[in-house]
Amino acid sequence: QVCAQLCRRPCYCPWVPPRCPRGSPLVLDGCGCCKICARRLGEPCDFLHVCDQSQGLVCDYSSAPAGTGGTCNFEDDEEGCEVNGRVYRDGEVFQPSCKIQCHCLDGGFNCIPLCQEDVRLPTPDCPYPRRVEIPGKCCPEWICEAQDQHLLRDARAVSPLLRHPCQEWSTEWSACSATCGLGFATRVSNQNRYCRLETQRRLCMVSPCPALPAAFPA
Repeated sequence: QVCAQLCRRPCYCPWVPPRCPRGSPLVLDGCGCCKICARRLGEPCDFLHVCDQSQGLVCDYSSAPAGTGGTCNFEDDEEGCEVNGRVYRDGEVFQPSCKIQCHCLDGGFNCIPLCQEDVRLPTPDCPYPRRVEIPGKCCPEWICEAQDQHLLRDARAVSPLLRHPCQEWSTEWSACSATCGLGFATRVSNQNRYCRLETQRRLCMVSPCPALPAAFPA
């Protein structure tokens, strides 16, 4: 009955399909006629404006007044998280980039760095350490730059390995620098290749930041 009231035959669609925001694929509308941008998690939806089924989303009318549209949500109230326009299921592990690995959990996500976040202090054999991006490698590496010739050397090649056992020591991780969204926690530790005190950082997240309300055309 709804289909008969809203869907006209034959279909009349724009010549040029709409340009969709990142993470919103082109799909057929509820009438099966025209290509539209699939609605994402938390966006308004109705019979014509369908949700992105590839992300497991359905139009949830449970909290909407009778006769109005719903909101795109996970089927069976399954929680998930959205990062950079892409929706991940609860429990899913993903990498927004090669430097970070995240875990979607209870509507939020926790991330850990995959690159070592250390600080290299000047030493006699490396008075001018500098961290640079290496082509073909994800994580930046420390190099030693000579004052005169600007010779670049790998930091691992200039310091011999320790020949005596290292007694591990570190402080507790500090509180997260952000109350919502991604932040950093720091500590001082000697748990590294050279048993040298250094400040280490890792990503942390207390809770996801509330989404800003946005208006979408019906």
